[in-house]
Amino acid sequence: MHAPKFAASRSFHQELKRRTNAYFAEAGKATTGGKSLFIKALILTITFVALYVHLVFLTPPTWLAVLECLLLGGVGAAIGFNVMHDGAHGSFSKKRWVNQFAAFTLNVMGGNSFMWNMKHNLIHHMYTNIDGIDDDLDAQPWLRLSPGQPRRRLHRFQHLYFWFFYALLFIAWIFYMDYQKYFRGKIGEMPIKKMNASDQGVFWGFKALHLGLFVALPIYMVGFVSWLVGFLLFMAVAGFTLSIVFQLAHTVEHAEFPVPHATTNKLEDEWAIHQIKTTANFATDNKILSWLVGGLNFQVEHHLFPTISHVHYPAINKIIRQVCEEFGIEYNEYPKMRYAVASHVAHLRELGRR
Repeated sequence: MHAPKFAASRSFHQELKRRTNAYFAEAGKATTGGKSLFIKALILTITFVALYVHLVFLTPPTWLAVLECLLLGGVGAAIGFNVMHDGAHGSFSKKRWVNQFAAFTLNVMGGNSFMWNMKHNLIHHMYTNIDGIDDDLDAQPWLRLSPGQPRRRLHRFQHLYFWFFYALLFIAWIFYMDYQKYFRGKIGEMPIKKMNASDQGVFWGFKALHLGLFVALPIYMVGFVSWLVGFLLFMAVAGFTLSIVFQLAHTVEHAEFPVPHATTNKLEDEWAIHQIKTTANFATDNKILSWLVGGLNFQVEHHLFPTISHVHYPAINKIIRQVCEEFGIEYNEYPKMRYAVASHVAHLRELGRR
């Protein structure tokens, strides 16, 4: 499949960039995370390590171990949202090595930063919600997430069972999907660049490290059954949390799923307008939620300016909304997270019926 082309960039995107750049210049702020993000990263990392050490080496009672495994999944997802995500986009710090270090938290958790960069930064952020290219839409045959995908009989019930497959996301990601991409040399139908020796070493080295830290050592310390129960709880919470936050941004009722022209392979909109039409915010006034999910409830801002740290999204949100209003472009936002969840469920129900 050939990547589609966007319409020529017009004044809308240029005006967005002009006003956003002006904001940072006038405020005298860097576009990276700064002290507040470093403190958040430290809090989350220390919490995760403390939970891991207590579970593996100090053997808490069963009821407490279960609670800690659930919390470990939530904190792991929060590290992904806040530390890894900003680091992978180069917005965690001004220093490249710090960004790489932050991005490498994914490798420790069992994923692979090279594959994430290809899948997320280069494909998803460029070709958002384009079926057959945006790999985030590919949950076939179990889920139908876009109108262009084939409908199967089981999809009639996907709005009821989706949570189960979301809970499986992380375990499928690190034990299957990374390897599938590695051996196929493709993400969906899009080829990925060749991995050099360093990329290969990171891939296999950290996969081995993850197996040691999260499989072999815990089994040795607490036994197979205790490890299995705890590991599945940890992975299910992390997987569901990661899934639902990203799905609420793009697979909701008001998000569009553009289709390139059959002959020219061109899209109707310029890139910036495409991002707004395919993306939605939710609960942007909820400061606790924004802190926990790394500002990913401000997905419109993130997609338009992925190299700006999430700590600045509340400020540039006002700028983007104003420009959209002036240009007559609809801005998608759900005031509460529960409204976004309801819209996502309604989207799944509708796709399952038609």
